[in-house]
Amino acid sequence: MPTSRPPDAARAMILPFALAQFICSYAGTAMNVAITPMAHDLHTTVFGVQTTITLFTLTMAALMIPGSKLTDVWGRKRCLVGGLLLYGVGALLAAVAPGLGVMLLGNALLEGVGSALMIPPIYILITVASPDLAVRAKYFGIVSGAGALGAATGPLIGGLITTLITWRASFLLQVLVIAWIVVLVRRLPDPARPDPRPHFDVTGAVLSAVGLLFVVLGVLLSTTYGWGAARTDFTVAGHVLIAEGGVSPVWPSLALGALALALFVLHLRRTERAGRTPLVHLRMFTNRAANLGLGTQTVQWLVMQGMFFVTAVYLQDALGYSAVMTGLALTPATAGILASSAAAERFARRRSQRTLIVGGFVLTVAGTVTLLALGATGTGAWRAAPGLLVAGVGLGAMLTASVNLVQSAFPDRDQGDISGLSRAVSNLGSSLGTALVGSVIVSAAQPGRHPYAASLTVLVIITVAGLLVAVRLPREPAPGG
Repeated sequence: MPTSRPPDAARAMILPFALAQFICSYAGTAMNVAITPMAHDLHTTVFGVQTTITLFTLTMAALMIPGSKLTDVWGRKRCLVGGLLLYGVGALLAAVAPGLGVMLLGNALLEGVGSALMIPPIYILITVASPDLAVRAKYFGIVSGAGALGAATGPLIGGLITTLITWRASFLLQVLVIAWIVVLVRRLPDPARPDPRPHFDVTGAVLSAVGLLFVVLGVLLSTTYGWGAARTDFTVAGHVLIAEGGVSPVWPSLALGALALALFVLHLRRTERAGRTPLVHLRMFTNRAANLGLGTQTVQWLVMQGMFFVTAVYLQDALGYSAVMTGLALTPATAGILASSAAAERFARRRSQRTLIVGGFVLTVAGTVTLLALGATGTGAWRAAPGLLVAGVGLGAMLTASVNLVQSAFPDRDQGDISGLSRAVSNLGSSLGTALVGSVIVSAAQPGRHPYAASLTVLVIITVAGLLVAVRLPREPAPGG
């Protein structure tokens, strides 16, 4: 049985891992405030730049499971370094891109593939290097907090860089950070790969990637076309496939994704029966605690990204805030997430993971309801601060606990499987949060309606649903009990 690394080795990993998670999360939100100048400099349209940003998300989400499995084939450190190098080359190409084609290659393809290769090893290596559950919670808290910080400060930092220098400097910043991470991880030990080295399931990788691609794409299409009748013509290569008023393209995309994922599961069953190694072992889906934990992870990322998105839209559209001022106004949520993430080890030594997840959901419901109540009594960014702070504390507490619960439910030999699933559902939740809130804002934007309140109400309902999932988690002995 593989042995865990000493605590010193685990501690040495945290800075580069936190930086890697930060930069990936930052990349997912920073460019949203630079779409117009990017379109001008790349001699393209706003739609072209938005497509690039969307394809980055799609590539990363679709390849997260295959990327995680490759850690068992190529080695965890090799996947991490390879992903970092691909990401760095992609960011450099994006920084010097003369047109949309190079931007698509650098940002959407290379950065997306690089993210899918380097993120799963982070969570695997923390798990196998930290045998103590509380210490593991501490490290997951740091990495999760860095991810939340990157997502929250992306518009602020991206807006500042774009305003003071150029949007290209934002990509150069990513290159510098990636180079720093590569230097930091060079001396980290590389755990032994399984012996014999497992076969990589190409068919499973294709089916899972296609399924997740169409599911996430369908979710993202909802912002433009809605969930019911299509708000506008759906065109591909200049040809109208679905006319305005027809069924939204969201549903054909989701149906194709569901079909591919169903075929994926059938393929896994046949592969295991034939005695071959599948992309994901079916035993991953028989652990009740892990399955419920994956459900709470999905809801948590949905609510966090949805809350950031709807608050940002409200501050910019209703109050006329700049991207920089909007980023500053979101600081209470970021501070709450960082505070509870920093206390993850102390929490884990005193309370069970189930208790922390349930308590996190309760705080998030309270914070979101506070946002909704104070927003209804008047305008002003200060009214959002109490709700953002409380919700941030709740999100930070349960994000760390959910990751810890899911990853810790399986032995080292299954970390390549569960890490990919965990990262895939987190990406799905993030995409669903932005898309769902965005579609509610658009549908409720008629005179006399209140899109901000409607979006927050939807988030409250979803958070309560997540709380109901959390209370079904199996009870576990309290630490020290």
